[in-house]
Amino acid sequence: MAVPIEPVQADPPFLPRPHLLSQRWLDVAFLHWAVDPDAVRHLFPSGVAPDALDGQTYVGLVPFRLVGTAIAGGPPAPWVGTFLETNVRLYSVDATGRRGVVFLTMAAERAIAVAAGRTVFGLPYRWARMGLRHDGDLRTYAARLVRPGPPVRSRVSVRPVGPAIDGPLERFLTARWGLHVAHLGRTWYLPNTHVTWPLHRAEVQELDDGLLAAAGLGDLARRPPDHVAFSAGVAATFGRPVLASTPRI
Repeated sequence: MAVPIEPVQADPPFLPRPHLLSQRWLDVAFLHWAVDPDAVRHLFPSGVAPDALDGQTYVGLVPFRLVGTAIAGGPPAPWVGTFLETNVRLYSVDATGRRGVVFLTMAAERAIAVAAGRTVFGLPYRWARMGLRHDGDLRTYAARLVRPGPPVRSRVSVRPVGPAIDGPLERFLTARWGLHVAHLGRTWYLPNTHVTWPLHRAEVQELDDGLLAAAGLGDLARRPPDHVAFSAGVAATFGRPVLASTPRI
């Protein structure tokens, strides 16, 4: 018998203790492209499939500031716990019906945080040179992966242009209470909680991105995104990882 997929819920579910870490995600731009689920199915870890809305799934390019990481309820880590990050992400559902996010690339400017994220959680962090410029309400995010070979760069400028938005698509894209990741030969679910994202419609003023192609998504960034939003941010808390095959509580 097929397991039902959990409903999209705007309010966060209860997050059992112990809590592993907390941090704030600020100045967040969400750029999304609608794609056929079968076109990206091969990019998901074992036991996890593309989540879809009205027959389409989405690829997200999400630059932001990560601020004030604190471990296990302790004080925020100075310097190392605050940095710029740009993520390439997909939308997932596991065999228990639990919805989440799959990260293909997590570019970050702190080498220590990159090493910790890769080692402890198996997350696809990549060290990058990064910048964020404010010009009035215009935000311009820049990233360049630090690696041998041809450079991989991303430059995105967005401007909020409208009132708050909170429709079915916005909730599908942002009401995600965990992530799926392959690590140590298994697929894990790492839960988190935060308040409902305060989202505003936004416009792309500049888009010159190589991260999507480097993550195996071809020339997707050559066409305009299908959905663009901006948020001042939220505070998030992560709980203990469980196997993706673990039934929902």
